[in-house]
Amino acid sequence: MGILTIQQVLDARLDDWRKLAQGLHARYLTKDFATGLRFVTAVAEAAETANHHPDVTLTYPFVDLKLISHDVSAITQRDVDLARRISGIAKEQGIKAKPGAVAEIELALDTASSGAVGPFWAALLTGRTDSLKGDDVTDKSGRVPLLWFQQTDAHETPRQRFHIDLWVPHDEAEGRIAAAVTAGGRVVDDARAPSFVVLADPEGNRACVCTCLDR
Repeated sequence: MGILTIQQVLDARLDDWRKLAQGLHARYLTKDFATGLRFVTAVAEAAETANHHPDVTLTYPFVDLKLISHDVSAITQRDVDLARRISGIAKEQGIKAKPGAVAEIELALDTASSGAVGPFWAALLTGRTDSLKGDDVTDKSGRVPLLWFQQTDAHETPRQRFHIDLWVPHDEAEGRIAAAVTAGGRVVDDARAPSFVVLADPEGNRACVCTCLDR
């Protein structure tokens, strides 16, 4: 099944869901564990019928879901179809979504030689070097954020070489950036907005607020 473009995902108008770095994400406010379990059980039945399965996190007040077609590491029509079905289940059970609450963190490391440092970080973070795929270290269990290597010229330390990529819903980015600036931060670079905006805290430590737009 073909990979969908970001515009195709946006055009699908999945009101409960947001495209972040990896896949479609949704949060449903179940408010108690029993309601969450009932919701997840219905989602599981729909997933079995579709032969396509989301990642699910069940907590006391809410349920988080992620959809991605793992065979192509991207969003396909299977994800869109199941997202719609899950939204329908939530509506049937009187459960509301909170799409602005979803977020995803990736770590980035500036390096002039990802081939040299990559195996170390793969072994450290996941216990195995084969978790290094190209310029990414990925943990299939989902316990560790994705680490990617940003190619840069060789440089002397000290220099900040790690930074956080915070992926937020595209319609939440401006508010999140404004909140960070109000809290003492500053915008360092917004030339690539709305794709990403670089922020710094009062000591100069940097982070990127990223969205799926213009990619």
